[in-house]
Amino acid sequence: MRICYISGGNFIHVHRLANFFAANGHEVYLISTTELNDYGGYDERVKIYPLVRLFPGIWQISKYLSGLIWLFQLRRLVRKIHPDILDAHFIKINGYLGVISGIRPLVLTAWGSDILFTARLSWLHRILISYCLKKADSIVCRSPVVREEIIKLGAQADKINIILIGVDTDKFAPCHKNEEFRQNLGFADSAPMVISTRSLEPVYDLETLVKAVPLVLKEIPETKFVIAGQGSRRHYLEDLAGSLQVADSVKFVGLIPHDELPQYLASSDVYVSTSLSDGTSNSLLEAMASSLAPVVTDIPANRLWIDDGKNGALFTVSEPEFLAARIVHLLKRNELRKKFGEMNTEIARQRAEHQVEMKKLEKLYSDLVERRRGQ
Repeated sequence: MRICYISGGNFIHVHRLANFFAANGHEVYLISTTELNDYGGYDERVKIYPLVRLFPGIWQISKYLSGLIWLFQLRRLVRKIHPDILDAHFIKINGYLGVISGIRPLVLTAWGSDILFTARLSWLHRILISYCLKKADSIVCRSPVVREEIIKLGAQADKINIILIGVDTDKFAPCHKNEEFRQNLGFADSAPMVISTRSLEPVYDLETLVKAVPLVLKEIPETKFVIAGQGSRRHYLEDLAGSLQVADSVKFVGLIPHDELPQYLASSDVYVSTSLSDGTSNSLLEAMASSLAPVVTDIPANRLWIDDGKNGALFTVSEPEFLAARIVHLLKRNELRKKFGEMNTEIARQRAEHQVEMKKLEKLYSDLVERRRGQ
């Protein structure tokens, strides 16, 4: 198949999709609405076409002007590529472009926040997203929570497919634990290590984690926190850690290359996600596969994976005191963390294996293409 994606090219999940299908003998093209950055590393067989962005430093001005140019660029590119199938990721700008392209079959892939957050920003966002969903030949999402919201937006239920990105459970595994790695981070061997791998954007509410740090340190002073990720809130969060006098205990490591992430996770003791909204979080699944005990927000998407007190802990959104208590509880109980970790590794293998999920997506693409050819 000749598969074309419309997406930000610097998103790791799109990177993994493109590389999987290129490695499995398909022609893969990516029309990127963002500049490529630290993720890079695309398979050399993936052909990438970045769309031009005017005045990149002034996005609020440039997005409207750039959008007009993108329409002409997109039409030219899809005529050149002539894909068998088009998959647009994130049902906002990329979804609109997918519909406007005129290519069929068209798959729209919801990431979660586009449906759970963006669609609620205004009536205009809701109308546009609803329009795109109705035009798609198929819709892919990551969780039943998002599926229900998509149906509320007017999409046909039989068009919606729940397919995860999934986790490479050989790559993300407890065997990558490395004490020397912890020392290289400047942590003592005995120091408990808590990690977050969510983006530093408002929806992920890292402020709650930073505010929980001094409360944890009162109980376990040697605890170290690793905050991995980049985003618009980084400077604010670093300043907050300084004002709370916990900067020495919190290490902001920036965006971690995906190949290095397994070692960070396996060498940690507790994983934390403070997200306000989620589909199925691949960051959580990677932590589970790495045999970590998670402490995550008590939201519908997380409840599908974490049974409070059985394989992890849930805490009330934006409650640092509650979060700190859950972290301390797990850090003081080695056997409980081990039990949770072993359960989570098995859950990830049984329910979220990357190769299994990609085969589901490959079959969806193939079925859509064959159906189109038969019309």
